[in-house]
Amino acid sequence: MLFNSLIFVVFAIVYFLVSKLIGNQLKGRLFWLTAMSFFFYGWWDWRFLFLIIFSGLVDFSAAIGMRRWEKHGKIFLVLSMIANIGSLSIFKYSGFIAENIDLLLGLSGQYSLVKNIPEFFLVTPVGISFYTFQSLSYTIDVYKKRLEPTRNILHFFAFLSMFPQLVAGPIVRAKIMLPQLLKINPVSREGMWTGFRFIVKGFFKKMVIADNLAPIVVAAFGQPEITQSSLYWWGISIAFAFQIYCDFAGYSDIARGLAKWMGYEFPDNFNHPYISTSLREFWTRWHITLSTWFRDYVYIPLGGNKGSKFRQHLNLWVTMILSGFWHGAEWTYIVWGALHAFFQSFERVTNWPSYLLKNKFLQAISCLFVMAQVLVAWVFFRAESILQAWEIVKTMFAFTGSLQLGWGLSGTILISIMILNETIVASRIKEKIKWEKPIWAWSEMIFYAMVIATIIFFRGEGSEFIYFQF
Repeated sequence: MLFNSLIFVVFAIVYFLVSKLIGNQLKGRLFWLTAMSFFFYGWWDWRFLFLIIFSGLVDFSAAIGMRRWEKHGKIFLVLSMIANIGSLSIFKYSGFIAENIDLLLGLSGQYSLVKNIPEFFLVTPVGISFYTFQSLSYTIDVYKKRLEPTRNILHFFAFLSMFPQLVAGPIVRAKIMLPQLLKINPVSREGMWTGFRFIVKGFFKKMVIADNLAPIVVAAFGQPEITQSSLYWWGISIAFAFQIYCDFAGYSDIARGLAKWMGYEFPDNFNHPYISTSLREFWTRWHITLSTWFRDYVYIPLGGNKGSKFRQHLNLWVTMILSGFWHGAEWTYIVWGALHAFFQSFERVTNWPSYLLKNKFLQAISCLFVMAQVLVAWVFFRAESILQAWEIVKTMFAFTGSLQLGWGLSGTILISIMILNETIVASRIKEKIKWEKPIWAWSEMIFYAMVIATIIFFRGEGSEFIYFQF
């Protein structure tokens, strides 16, 4: 069920109307949220409901077991990891692993491992990477005694399956969400308006920017031969950078807005990543809930910044490559993660950002250099194969050919840059122009009315959110 679909509008209306009738009955609210979240997830394929229920039951029971039999806590943690990582491996990576074994051993025909895997296991359940990580962080936190386990199964499944962020994040930690679910949080007018702003901005990012850039990006990467124009591919890589950002950040904004209307708070998942002046800063701004997950549950347990310089770089490389593999069972994603590891290692060794933060001009140069690195990595992320990505990157740095983007793409990218910085611009305007509160409120209403009109009349062809495949 897509946020940008009529059926979701009906779904949301029914959810909020019944929630209003349930009122302050906590058990009723938890049951209704869980039931509707299961319906929301089952809309794609009801069979995969058994997978999330299985994962949830294992982790719910494992967490209780850790407290009841503390001496055997590690056993319960291992069971949780086997259930979550095992289901993720079977449904997301079995085809990739089998295909590479076939290539390595030269298997084909009836002896091919890929051809002998049941088709059901070659379909990646929507959002499996998100809810398995969310569930796994719960059991790890309970094991580390950072969190007390819940003994209310409805409470746990309301957290695990909450529909606004179920299939594409943000990855909300149990220690943030479980306490909120036990409270009846009345939504104020300010909260409703804040949620509305999130939702409208999210739909604008997705439907106007991402969906209009999508056909251009698809056509570019789908052509049989690489266009021999450096500027063309720099433009396409910029277009994809804004497409994936607006697609994913748009989903996160809508999720946060819906949560606000429900009386809950989700963490920020994006914070203007393309204005970063270092790769390290970029990863504090991009997909924040995933980057912090890998930091807390992979990088730090490996040793983090402790130990020798070599060990620190090794920890970084392992974390980034796993992050790439998390995104998909393709070598292109692994190379994407490895590139970010390489760029960050180079940054650590040379400490180059420290030399370019002395004034605004040098900061702009630093920002452009970071953006160039991010764009090169995005090519591998989006390309159909490593070979195609390599040919595109070679063309980008050949500095040949003419600009073939056209005014449409150039205009869309320019508008994207302006819109994506609207929060910064609006805050500065608000600081400098001392308008009275009613005038500012009316100005805001007119602004969002214009944004809604733009969504209606200038929306692109509807499509699934990119991160649904992860």
